[in-house]
Amino acid sequence: MSNLHFGVTVPQIKRPWVAADKAARAFESQGFDSVWVCDHLYGPQSPQLPILEAWTMIAALAAITERVELGTLVTPTGMRNPAHLGKMIASVDNIAGGRVIAGLGGGWMPREFTDFKMPFLDTADRLQQLEETVDLLLRMWGDEEEVSYDGKFVSTENVVCQPKPPRKIPVLIGGAGEKVTLRITAQYADIWNNLAGHQANLGQKVDVLKGHCDTLGRDFSDITVSQQCLVTIARTAEEAGPMADTAQKIFGGHMGDPQGPLGITGTPDQCCEAIQKHIDLGCTMFVMEFFGKDTVEPAQIFAEEVIPNFA
Repeated sequence: MSNLHFGVTVPQIKRPWVAADKAARAFESQGFDSVWVCDHLYGPQSPQLPILEAWTMIAALAAITERVELGTLVTPTGMRNPAHLGKMIASVDNIAGGRVIAGLGGGWMPREFTDFKMPFLDTADRLQQLEETVDLLLRMWGDEEEVSYDGKFVSTENVVCQPKPPRKIPVLIGGAGEKVTLRITAQYADIWNNLAGHQANLGQKVDVLKGHCDTLGRDFSDITVSQQCLVTIARTAEEAGPMADTAQKIFGGHMGDPQGPLGITGTPDQCCEAIQKHIDLGCTMFVMEFFGKDTVEPAQIFAEEVIPNFA
């Protein structure tokens, strides 16, 4: 099972940079494969919630880490000028020495578009905007010296992206829409991330993605299946039980169901069983948020008592 990938989100909402700095260094030293930030300009519950901007954070994380990959879960492609976004990601990947994963999606919070004078399109148009942006970014990061693009929502003229990224940046597409999002994933993505709110439906979504791959002639095995998930872990069942109840009350369905059929909840042994259920459905990558005020401590338990079982 050495091909499994375990990533962790860093503290970001209502947390200062020093908290993210401390956590990222700890997660790298604990042996995790990647660290992640969410890409919101506002806290999801309220614009008044303090939150650090994602790609600024990724650049800083790139400078303080050496090994872990770095990604966003996920960047709404219509929130910024797409060509500027492509240049920004390429620059951050140069700072990181080729460790960036570009997590992209359609977005869902109107005010983090409109308050910054970017149009918030309807769902179908945002997904077309996503597809056009991915197409543009792949060209900008490729061999072309200048890129002109004339899409419905994305347009550039003679855009130059230098220096190029030091590696082919893996594109992650996050979302659960079966007709369009998973079709875009099948066509363009290296990684698909299933939203935490759809964790219980992972098997169904994987089957749909396989169908799109068959239709497009894409080898499904070329796409890594990943799952966004909340992890509530404790060394004993007595500690873990109340944690899952509290997590359910705090997060509701936003971070999935910690007590659901695929919830990664409980003792290390119980968490191992839940991870195996994901593996059986084709998922080999986990982007985890550890529940607790201090996420470093549960991450340490996971690193010591769960990950070695899948080495």
